[in-house]
Amino acid sequence: MTTKIQEELRAGPVADADSGQRLDRWLASQLTGQSRARLTALIKDGRVTREDGATVSEASARVKPGQRFTVSVPPAEDATPIAQDIPLTVVFEDDDVLVIDKPAGLVVHPAAGNPDGTLVNALLGHAGDSLSGIGGVRRPGIVHRLDKDTSGLLVVAKNDAAHRKLVADFAERRIKRVYHALVWGVPRSRSGTIETLIGRSPSDRKKMAVVPKGGRKAITSYQVLETYGDLAALVECRLGTGRTHQIRVHMAHLGHPVIGDSTYGRAPLAKLRRFSSVLETAESLDRQALHAVELRFVHPRTGEELTFHSEPPLDLRRMVSQLGAIEPI
Repeated sequence: MTTKIQEELRAGPVADADSGQRLDRWLASQLTGQSRARLTALIKDGRVTREDGATVSEASARVKPGQRFTVSVPPAEDATPIAQDIPLTVVFEDDDVLVIDKPAGLVVHPAAGNPDGTLVNALLGHAGDSLSGIGGVRRPGIVHRLDKDTSGLLVVAKNDAAHRKLVADFAERRIKRVYHALVWGVPRSRSGTIETLIGRSPSDRKKMAVVPKGGRKAITSYQVLETYGDLAALVECRLGTGRTHQIRVHMAHLGHPVIGDSTYGRAPLAKLRRFSSVLETAESLDRQALHAVELRFVHPRTGEELTFHSEPPLDLRRMVSQLGAIEPI
């Protein structure tokens, strides 16, 4: 068995004559064998860093004299996913779109560590060759994603025209997504908007973080729906942008991480010990308590506005039940 190794490419220093060029264009001129489109994708994936270790996530960033960059190129993956007979909860389907209610634990598309058993494999088994090709061979039909351990609604394009329209609507923030999150603690302000830059964590490239510069603008509006003593709250989140792990990062930044999120927050064990049943349920929850409850978009062919709702799955309902037994203070 051959081990695939990530390659690191280094470029720089930037010459005085190249000052002000776009980063993606400059890197393409420096790195043989890497197309500009490929480099743009790597930048957006947080795989380009400056010499000082800061991640650069904007392909349009302008280079400055003397700067050096490192590009982390992931190992090549098998090109074409296989169709697999994986059960799907189809909420809506016609010739143009599919709306899926994704369970927690299902990865959206093949990647390192998840070569199959993904939503893409399931979609190929369900819809076959009818899926849009614009997303590429590894992401056919995929317009947007949910984290592996986030459940709920997402839309899939079944042809290229639908894909183009839905992607444009996402870019223009015309597609509305509403999530419910159970978070530790109760936000002091019962509603608000969190607006930050989000980029790769400078201390752990596998994580995202709120960063002072070099990230991408991220906007999340939230409203507290229910409180459970001072231990936890049910929060509704509406996305103004769609950055990787956005809600999880923003709620942790607010000081109220999503329950079950081992990456961005820990349970307040000192408080939890007062509620043994809640502690037991929280420890058995093997994913973040985040669910995409509503999806609203304009049908790419008919122009009809479609709205879909999804009830939280059993594990989250059980968590709510345990939290609801807490006496208000």
